[in-house]
Amino acid sequence: MESGLQRARRFMILATGLFRATHLVGGAVAAIGDRTGLLLFGLSLTTSTALYLPGYRRDRLGRYRLWADALVTGCLVPVLALPAVNGPITPAVSWVALLGSSSAAAVAAGLDGRSALSAIGLVSAVHAACYLQSGQAAALGGHLLSLVSAGVMAHIFWRYLHRQGAMLDEARERALVAEAARARRTERAAQHRALHDTVLATLTAIVHERVDPTAETFRERCAREASYLRRLIQRSDEEEGQGGDLAAGAALEQAVAAAEGIGLTVHTRYHALPVLPAQVARALAAAVTEALNNVRHHAGTSTAHLTATGSGRGIVVTVADEGCGFDSSATTGTGTGTGLRRSVHGRMTEIGGSAAVDSAPGEGTLVELTWPA
Repeated sequence: MESGLQRARRFMILATGLFRATHLVGGAVAAIGDRTGLLLFGLSLTTSTALYLPGYRRDRLGRYRLWADALVTGCLVPVLALPAVNGPITPAVSWVALLGSSSAAAVAAGLDGRSALSAIGLVSAVHAACYLQSGQAAALGGHLLSLVSAGVMAHIFWRYLHRQGAMLDEARERALVAEAARARRTERAAQHRALHDTVLATLTAIVHERVDPTAETFRERCAREASYLRRLIQRSDEEEGQGGDLAAGAALEQAVAAAEGIGLTVHTRYHALPVLPAQVARALAAAVTEALNNVRHHAGTSTAHLTATGSGRGIVVTVADEGCGFDSSATTGTGTGTGLRRSVHGRMTEIGGSAAVDSAPGEGTLVELTWPA
């Protein structure tokens, strides 16, 4: 997404480019049948194209290209338009006087204050000399006023657009900060509920001697809750390193909690998790849940490994086990396995992601989920 300042620069480049285009259209019409006029038009068109096409693509006209345009279009072309002898400029080349205004507008929008003043002053001086040389002194004042006014108005417009773009960027940044804060509050509330229902409930039961601490089922419950606390600490470390944007981590924790509820031990590693759109986070959590369900019900093992890594604005999640494995070539995105085909491949495809399954009999299974694809 473009920033506000980028959009402001692009708009100003487009505006000054269209201003130049109106002068070139007039030149194309006036120069028909006149060799000198066609030469001047070709030179002006070449210089203008070299300035505006790269500038629009890069969101910046460029200091050297602006000076080159001012020297060629604003200064050289008017000099070449002078007749071989003193006298009025012919109608076929009279349009070049207008190029001074578009040159002034371009440098006013693209150069810093002192450089813009220097360039406009140079163009104005050359145009004044040309007018005096051709005997057009009576029209000189109006022409210079038009030239300078074009530069002043372009500078005012650019300052306004620059300020509006900066304000838009600041507002967007505040919205992102507010959204991150809201995500942190939501995450903390979810953690508090989970701690209350798991670790605190277990400790309370021990204090009041409601359970046998040596029972195997109770020891398994303590192991699951200890694993949850380790993941919580790990994610807190990630929060300190990247500003607390843990929406992806919250979604994955739901899948891990569901898997541990059916007796699966999940070892997790998270790194630089991004904030994901709600639809993407839900679909990703559902796909991970199904992958963990497959481990519990089909892999012949009670342990799985979940790894999630941020990749730019996207995420890569892997679910691995060391179970019995299967022939993955027989269960692909178009196969008949409902779990992998619908809940894993299907969900990832719906959100613009992808799923890859790598497995072989006796070698375990690796499911890799990537968003965006």
